[in-house]
Amino acid sequence: MNLIIRLFITAIVAYLLTKVLPGVNFEGFSSAIIFAIVLGVLNIFVKPILGLFGLPLTIITLGLFALVINALIILIADYFIDSMVVDGFWWALIFSVLLSFVTSLANSMFSDGD
Repeated sequence: MNLIIRLFITAIVAYLLTKVLPGVNFEGFSSAIIFAIVLGVLNIFVKPILGLFGLPLTIITLGLFALVINALIILIADYFIDSMVVDGFWWALIFSVLLSFVTSLANSMFSDGD
């Protein structure tokens, strides 16, 4: 049940961010739900591989390259979802930073203290 709540929070935050950021668009809320699911799958399977290959750059940049990896994950999700449009790398970077921050805040507010 916790996973479904987290996916729903991610979908809501992503959908609301598209209303603020002109460079990222969904066709509707159902696209945001699909995005949350695809993002979860990419974070499980693809992000660790990118993190491993990008580890030297992440160390050299003191962790800032992890933001680039997050933006790449957003761009990969955009590639797989036809009803999502990201206008470029910089919009993906801004979207990923805001999505991570706001989702983290929302998850901490709605967590049951585990």
